[in-house]
Formats: sequence, C-alpha cells, structure tokens
Amino acid sequence: MLTVNIHDAKTHLSRLVEQASKGEAFIIAKAGRPMVKVVPLSQAETGTSSRLGFMKGEISVPDDFDQMGSAEIENMFVERPA
Repeated sequence: MLTVNIHDAKTHLSRLVEQASKGEAFIIAKAGRPMVKVVPLSQAETGTSSRLGFMKGEISVPDDFDQMGSAEIENMFVERPA
C-alpha cells in the first residue's frame, strides 16, 4: 500500500483521491509515522440505493391507508362514560 508524507499528500491531493476512488487506498504519514488511511467509499455509503421508485411494483398501499387505525386513535382521545 502506498504511503505518502503529509506535504506530498497536500500537493497531490486531487490525484491521490482519484486513485483512492478507483480502489487504490493509501496512507498519509507525518514524520514517517502513519496517521490516516484513505479508502474509497462503498456503494452503500455513496447513497446510490436511495433513488426514488426503487421498489416500484414490490409493495402496495391499501386504499384506506389514510384512515388506518383511526378508530383506535379516536378511542385514545375521546372519553366514554363508564
């Protein structure tokens, strides 16, 4: 794995980040001591699965969706004589 000193990392950051995004992780060191490891984000971390309509046809919403549980909710707020 490539180890880059912090000065060179600042100088060549764009190139290093581009390489990391393609799967080539690297380590940034300060005075020869490893400080951080730069790795590419996984697909889940980049948010590619949160697109609209990705479950189209896999779920259905009942026609009375906006009324579901209304009787139970009403019973929580309305006092009935004992």
